[in-house]
Amino acid sequence: MIEISHLTKKFDSFTAVDDLSFKVEEGEVLGFLGPNGAGKSTTMKIITGFLGATSGFVTVHGHDISRDPLAVKSLIGYLPEGAPSYPDMTVLEFLDFIAEVRGFSGEQKRQRIAKVIREVELAEVCHKTIETLSKGFKRRVGLAQAIIHDPKVLILDEPTDGLDPNQKHQVRQLIRNLARDRIVIISTHILEEVSAVCTRAIIIAAGRIVADGTPKELEARSHLFGAVSIQLTQDFDLATALEGVEEVADIEPSDEERRRFIIIPAPGKQIFGKVLDRVQSEHWPVAEFHLVEGLLEHFFRSVTSQTAASQPRTSRGARAPHQSANQQQG
Repeated sequence: MIEISHLTKKFDSFTAVDDLSFKVEEGEVLGFLGPNGAGKSTTMKIITGFLGATSGFVTVHGHDISRDPLAVKSLIGYLPEGAPSYPDMTVLEFLDFIAEVRGFSGEQKRQRIAKVIREVELAEVCHKTIETLSKGFKRRVGLAQAIIHDPKVLILDEPTDGLDPNQKHQVRQLIRNLARDRIVIISTHILEEVSAVCTRAIIIAAGRIVADGTPKELEARSHLFGAVSIQLTQDFDLATALEGVEEVADIEPSDEERRRFIIIPAPGKQIFGKVLDRVQSEHWPVAEFHLVEGLLEHFFRSVTSQTAASQPRTSRGARAPHQSANQQQG
């Protein structure tokens, strides 16, 4: 189990992580979400021991990262954003180096390297230098080094960044398999990844948790949950046509497309079937009719924009400092 309690990280007057507390249990795949600058990457760097906290604590399987960092690091596999490596090494040389750093030698080292190469499908580039690889292959090399010691905790920062759809599918399947007996935390901007892979999602903004639940639970908190998108082929009095459908709470015009509207249900109501009956029986001029998609994205935008507007993270009159490369908040 990972336990984070009252975690705070400040850079001079800027608060990157603000009194953060949550637990992650074995078998969970946690999507750790937030806009740029929300504190995601800073939190991950503290969990992995790359940064120290200003206050609060982090324990991994009972080991405190500040008191026993080597024990914690031995339990964690970490893929940072950008997948840093030694570009002049071949893939095989790099994985051999990482395996030795993790304490493997001899036949055990050879078996571990062969296993991750199969799992992440790197056989065709084993003897190529990392600097010559595509972004997608570099990402897979980063994933391979993160799992080479079979860690109990896997922390992945943008794990499918730069991968094509087939590679994304493969990596997501690998993450699902890896999560069966370990903790996986994924920081990502790709919300479809959260719905596809994660069993739980935490959204942070301004360094604080603003939402925590399964992806489906968070989607249901959007006011668009159960809403219907309708595209008309000609001008049509939609409000009059929907009179008498008590389950309809509102009609919103689309900001992006003329004659497209979002029909909003009253809380807890289902409207798809009743509205569809009207469309068909009264022969409305409809080009498209479907449930609104992207509910997690809509909920994400809603809670993060509200929090960012209401919670300044610098002292009164102070400005957030320029950050060095190893102090970037994400």
